[in-house]
Amino acid sequence: MPSHSSSLDDLLNVLADLDTEAVTTERGDLDLLETSELVRRMNAEDQLVALAVAECAESITRAVDGITERFRRGGRLVYIGAGTAGRIGVLDASECPPTFGTDPSMVVGLIAGGEEAIRSAVENAEDDTEAAPRALRDLALAEQDTVVGISASGRTPYVIAGLEYARSLGALTIAVASNRASHTGAVAEIAIETATGPEFLSGSTRLKAGTAQKLVVNMLTTLSMIKLGKTYHGVMVDLMATNEKLRARSIRTVMQLSGVDADRASATLHAANGSVKLALVMLAADTDAERAGTALADAGGILRDAIAALAAA
Repeated sequence: MPSHSSSLDDLLNVLADLDTEAVTTERGDLDLLETSELVRRMNAEDQLVALAVAECAESITRAVDGITERFRRGGRLVYIGAGTAGRIGVLDASECPPTFGTDPSMVVGLIAGGEEAIRSAVENAEDDTEAAPRALRDLALAEQDTVVGISASGRTPYVIAGLEYARSLGALTIAVASNRASHTGAVAEIAIETATGPEFLSGSTRLKAGTAQKLVVNMLTTLSMIKLGKTYHGVMVDLMATNEKLRARSIRTVMQLSGVDADRASATLHAANGSVKLALVMLAADTDAERAGTALADAGGILRDAIAALAAA
């Protein structure tokens, strides 16, 4: 029988201690179950995810406040991860510009193995400890930035190396893992460890662990954008209307928040060059785009403050 190298033995021991890699014998032979029972059991497992995320509320709060503070200083949010975790970071970053009207450089997703790894597995990419620091250097990472390392196991070498490099620069570092007392959590300033437990299929961390990661990154960007004033009365007001659906949504948003009809909402949006936020200031203050734009700029983009300032003028 071939002998294992000491490093492989060490890795086997590490994996044996991870809840996300555990096998639960009480599940029995899933392949022998009826489909309806499989659906019931998998859904029951999935319902545990939100509870695991809720237990991390304090660390998520710290992370959102830290990210927001750095955004206000001109900083960026950079996700790093491998495999499913990397894809979740890339997905969240790619959705910020159309949802919140942000510059694509404000939230960035880096995945081990590069863009090819978004669609296909790249062999040994997660073990490359030089790749993440190199990618962060290429972004000219600085102290005002935030790096969020996503790793279900909490031991991904690519992520650990990236977090270590980011922390050496003074950037805010946040670890999102699905095991308690994770290596990434020990390296980062803030650890968000969603203990989702054994997977429905042993070791398939694209399941509960991946769902928890998606819930967490949803909160990190959505809540920081709310604090930056990119919503108003619970509605997105900085969205980019890049297709017919979003153009219709822009008109509907202006109608809902200002009370005007579709024709006036459409005309005001045209005068505001498609900006929902600017159109709402124009309508609330009964003013033109130039004056409304100045008020928004003076208010740091906070719609509520811009409207109040014009009303008091």
